[in-house]
Amino acid sequence: MKITVTMTLQWTAVAFFLYVEIAVNLILCIPFISAQRWRLIFSWRIWSWLSPYWNKCFFTMIMVLIVLFLDAVREVQKYSGPEPMQDAKVNPNLYDHVHMKLFRAQRNLYICGFSLFLWLIMRRVVTLLNQAAVTLENSAGLQAQMENAVKAAKQHQEDNQTLKQALLEEEKSMSAKNQQLKLEVEKLAGQLKAAEDAVHKSHAEVEAMRRQAKGLAHEYDRLLREHHQLQNLQSTEDKKDQ
Repeated sequence: MKITVTMTLQWTAVAFFLYVEIAVNLILCIPFISAQRWRLIFSWRIWSWLSPYWNKCFFTMIMVLIVLFLDAVREVQKYSGPEPMQDAKVNPNLYDHVHMKLFRAQRNLYICGFSLFLWLIMRRVVTLLNQAAVTLENSAGLQAQMENAVKAAKQHQEDNQTLKQALLEEEKSMSAKNQQLKLEVEKLAGQLKAAEDAVHKSHAEVEAMRRQAKGLAHEYDRLLREHHQLQNLQSTEDKKDQ
């Protein structure tokens, strides 16, 4: 009787653990609770206090569930073997008892198997929720950086556009100034050419006047020589008359 009560309490505890796992997994899968909220919940002080014992508890429960699962497998094999079935065919009351034991063994097998499976699933879901929260935080940070980069790029683009506009205006102004300077240079070049023509003309007039003066000087010298000759000739005739 003691063994029967122990087994009943044992599998009742496993069934209760399975129900708790189902409830926790359903709560973790609620869609309107975001991963960031779960991460806030997981960051409570009580979880940090329990974190040193979490891994030990996790692996201990795995070992316990595996042992119970193997025990349930053994019970299923025990009551589904040929010997109990042969005995059950002989005694009808024993037949019902064997089928009841087989049903309980299969029920315990399913309960233990699903408990082990959901226990692993629950840990994986918690891990994925934390990773998703971290990923969302990182993506939010990256998005903020990207928005800042886009704003900076837009500001740089606006500054470049303003600078480009200023350069275009400056280029237009310089082009106008260059055009004006070009006109002034052409005007000065025309004035310089006119001055050079005037200088050449002046040089030509001076040269002509110089040649004319030289000719007049030669003519004056010739006339002066003729005058001296006439004076000498007149003096000689006067002496002859005396």
